[in-house]
Amino acid sequence: MQQSSPDDHHALAAGALAAIATLPELWRWRVGRSPENPAYRHFDAARGAWTSLSWREIDRVVDHWRRALAAEGFEPGDRVAILMPNELAHLAMDQAALSRALVPVPMHAVDNADSIAYILADSGAQLLLVDSDARWNEIAAVGEALPDLKRIVCAETQASAGPTDPRIVALDTWLGAARHGAAPGAAAIAPHDLAAIVYTSGTTGRPKGVMLPHDNVVSNLKAIHQRLAAASEDVFLSFLPLSHTFERTAGYYYPIAIGASVAYARSVKQLPEDLLEVRPTILISVPRIYERIYSLVMHHRAVASPLARALMDMTIAVGGRRFDAQHGRGAQSALDRLAWPLLKRIVADKVLARFGGRLQVAVSGGAPIAEPVVRLFLALGLEVLQGYGMTETSPVVSVNTPDDNDPRTVGRALPGVEVRIGANDELMVRGPNVMLGYWHKPDETARIKEADGWLHTGDQASIDHGRITITGRIKDILVTSTGEKIAPADLETAILTDPLFEQAIVIGENRPFLAAIVVLNPKGWAEQQARLAAHGQRGPEAEAASLLRHIARTVKAYPAYATPKAVHWTIEPWTVQAGLITPTLKNKRPAIERTFAREIEAIYAKKPAVSKKTQ
Repeated sequence: MQQSSPDDHHALAAGALAAIATLPELWRWRVGRSPENPAYRHFDAARGAWTSLSWREIDRVVDHWRRALAAEGFEPGDRVAILMPNELAHLAMDQAALSRALVPVPMHAVDNADSIAYILADSGAQLLLVDSDARWNEIAAVGEALPDLKRIVCAETQASAGPTDPRIVALDTWLGAARHGAAPGAAAIAPHDLAAIVYTSGTTGRPKGVMLPHDNVVSNLKAIHQRLAAASEDVFLSFLPLSHTFERTAGYYYPIAIGASVAYARSVKQLPEDLLEVRPTILISVPRIYERIYSLVMHHRAVASPLARALMDMTIAVGGRRFDAQHGRGAQSALDRLAWPLLKRIVADKVLARFGGRLQVAVSGGAPIAEPVVRLFLALGLEVLQGYGMTETSPVVSVNTPDDNDPRTVGRALPGVEVRIGANDELMVRGPNVMLGYWHKPDETARIKEADGWLHTGDQASIDHGRITITGRIKDILVTSTGEKIAPADLETAILTDPLFEQAIVIGENRPFLAAIVVLNPKGWAEQQARLAAHGQRGPEAEAASLLRHIARTVKAYPAYATPKAVHWTIEPWTVQAGLITPTLKNKRPAIERTFAREIEAIYAKKPAVSKKTQ
């Protein structure tokens, strides 16, 4: 990755990329500009090896999908829902839909069936691409009426003795039927036409479809490239869901703009192996990956010999001073300068080898990284660049840069993006990247987007010499370390619909998953324990699993990531006298979290669903 210079900015403004106004134009331009360059890599399970495709080859793949979509006879503006993991099929359907003036509706591959069914109904999707017919059966079982859905394309199908939905077709059959048909004519697409409807998490109610026209996304790409000029030699590793706007813009469309190659990770579980195999130069991520490696490093430090521990501590200290000096926030001594090459070789490089050994820049968004975590990687020499954005801004608003990196902030606003501080210290944003509005929700749109274009982010912030620092959230929203935003009050209300629970709070700020702290109905809990014992299920593990099943049922209407994965329980009620609730019986969250601080730390020190209890 190269740092963009003023000359680069001028070249961008005057070059062909600056004239591109829609995503199909961007795709055609890239294929024509570098047809034989490597474009995508994926793991071929049948061959047991990674396979690469050039831009010309991937365009041939996309052409098959274009023909199949054209054969369906959809009209411009019709919606095409994509429920697939990150892989070539997801890309091919997205590009084919865009080229036909259709509107992709990307959905989280691991979301629950209730949420998916709602999005299909709300968007009025005419076609669904889904990974399997088994997954479709789960969605159909919700019972949501989907009168607009005309075609269900299943990447994998299994023979069934039961009746077959006539809308279902196997992917191979669907593509094969149109493979030899006439090439479809080019569709007319304008910059203000929709390029996607991306649904929010829906944790403050039902998910809302964010309408992003082509000029929203393309303007964001151009602004990103002016701030962070990557090169065609760069390699991205794609593992954040393509249903998230952060990955769609920064990890999918941006590599197309610069001609870089993208490798699709096999799974999050296999990410450590894929990092070593692919050896990316740029990583688009959320804090969780850094937290995992940080935990490993700290564990190795704790069990290391005194000499190895001293070397690690010295590397972090010297590297930290080196980073600060590079950014004008301190001085580096002559001794530090002499020590760094050796410390880099024997300590820092070995840690960063976990990323593949040639990672130059890691862009992090979705949630703040804890300061000890980000400082570790910056001290080791990895440029971790924190940024800020939201689905409604396509999504990038601001980002740090390699030569202007202050990890205490989320950087400066992108070129062409205006920011200001409004009432209640709220960060407000205006620019060509701000959404058109919410799908079929004009009242919701009016509440967040003013008539003059200023968008209410809901985040409190300060701006100092152009640098944005996020200081809090106006509404009580939890942001997990994976970047998901959850309104805990909604989940807590849902949990309390089960009579087994008398009081509850949901926690998970900057944590990898949600957990619940609950007060149980003593009688109901005694009966539940008796039922468990009758089935031979005794002890905290069995009890925790039982409670989590109860909780999961109460929050089934919410996205999968909003389901608590661990629970701590007590039968001792929270009282006004103890300072845990208000006189109006509302939870005092800080007081409760302080009271259960030790139990909370124990939850996150273990795997999900491992819990303790207080009797």
